[in-house]
Amino acid sequence: MDINSKMDLIGSTPPRPARIRQDKSEIIVRWAGYIFISLFAISCLLPFLLILGTSFTSESAVKQHGFNIWPHEFSTFAYQIVFENPKLIIGSYLVTMGITVVGTIVGLFIVAMTGYALQRPDFSYRNRISFFIYFTTLFSGGLVPFYLLITQYLELKDNYLAVLLPGLLTPFLIIMMKSFVRSIPHAITESAKIDGAGDFTIFLRLILPMSTPALATIGLFIALGYWNEWYHAMLFLSPDMDYRPLQLFLYNVVTSADFIRNSAASSNVAMSDVPLETMKMATAVVATGPVILFYPFVQRYFIKGITVGAVKG
Repeated sequence: MDINSKMDLIGSTPPRPARIRQDKSEIIVRWAGYIFISLFAISCLLPFLLILGTSFTSESAVKQHGFNIWPHEFSTFAYQIVFENPKLIIGSYLVTMGITVVGTIVGLFIVAMTGYALQRPDFSYRNRISFFIYFTTLFSGGLVPFYLLITQYLELKDNYLAVLLPGLLTPFLIIMMKSFVRSIPHAITESAKIDGAGDFTIFLRLILPMSTPALATIGLFIALGYWNEWYHAMLFLSPDMDYRPLQLFLYNVVTSADFIRNSAASSNVAMSDVPLETMKMATAVVATGPVILFYPFVQRYFIKGITVGAVKG
């Protein structure tokens, strides 16, 4: 080939790859899959839109027309009651955020370290310890011993640690982390040991960076657990405390409104101004809003972590 032919080839546009012709049945199956996934996504989104629309509807319109996505009578009265005392709800938000951030970081570190240790083939007691962890998923000590442990032995009554400590270690998450770390070749650990690295250095500088999908997934589980936590707060944090977690605060707002309306009804006093139904929806929006905003940032890792854990389990 002479030089002019080569220049012509360089200046010419590369040929487009030939399109793969799809069979008619493949096209039908693909579009059926798109339609099914779209309908499923809409069905998942529909309840939240219903909650959001109802929260901005007046109580009388809800009683007359029922729950709707689009408000018949726009009203922010439910949010005005929820945010009637902004200092309390902001304090509850800060308490919940603090517990969630600290609990997620510490819990993620403990779960990752436990899962890594239990999958090491050179750890002699890994099967026995794994059995004790798995055993707690089937049987528990019960509520009374747990309450006595927290209040009398650990003396954590009216202490935020009573909410923080129980969520740090979850057997399901340990099993999930163990299954994921098992997919990392043990030869990497052995080669690092030959180079002189210690166990903790290997865990921090090799295992953790390669476990990003599992860490994101487990971190999201732990964070959601702390964010939605209200049961332990109800048990161990008395109403005398200035600020309690957000979910418990919102729960008390709704139950107080319900109690007032029922008391008024039993006394033949009209209390139609209490927007109980719309207030329930407003509290749901206030409680889930930050989680919905945060979820898209970890969605990619979350799906990958769930898939890998399922395959390797």
